[in-house]
Amino acid sequence: MKLVVGLGNPGDEYENTRHNTGRIVVGLIEKKLKNPKIKFLKPDTFMNKSGTAVAPLVKTKKDLSELVVIYDDIDLPLGKMKISFNRSSGGHRGLQSIIRALKSEEFLRIRIGIAPKALSGKGIVKKPKGEKAVINFILGEFKKSELEILKKLSKKVAEAVEMIFSEGSNKAMSIYN
Repeated sequence: MKLVVGLGNPGDEYENTRHNTGRIVVGLIEKKLKNPKIKFLKPDTFMNKSGTAVAPLVKTKKDLSELVVIYDDIDLPLGKMKISFNRSSGGHRGLQSIIRALKSEEFLRIRIGIAPKALSGKGIVKKPKGEKAVINFILGEFKKSELEILKKLSKKVAEAVEMIFSEGSNKAMSIYN
């Protein structure tokens, strides 16, 4: 079974926060991809416990090879995505939880940018400085205009997910990265 997981936090207070980007995007692509062979999961656990929701669904190497995790990335500008495979968590606690629960990094991820672009508009990321500022930023709510950018990007993410499962991750990475 093909599994697409959108990371985030449960509850209304987190619904439109940047840290819920994975949940938001999975909700949007689930509507676009009406494929009975793909299971979509938005864990009802908090971000740092995501592994407890994913592990029961990923029991074999084949399951692992058909897993795609979608989550927020503060190192990418809003509106950008990056597909990667077999990488560390990069400090993302939801991803750390999944890696720990699965005892493997050998699965696909689609990182969705949440960082604002610098005023120069050249795609240069303008990240908050310091741990408290980063936490406040990622737990802050998207503006309506930012949610529109995510909606547009979700079309591209849906195409990438379809390609990953039909033509392979290498082709998807060569086209969408």
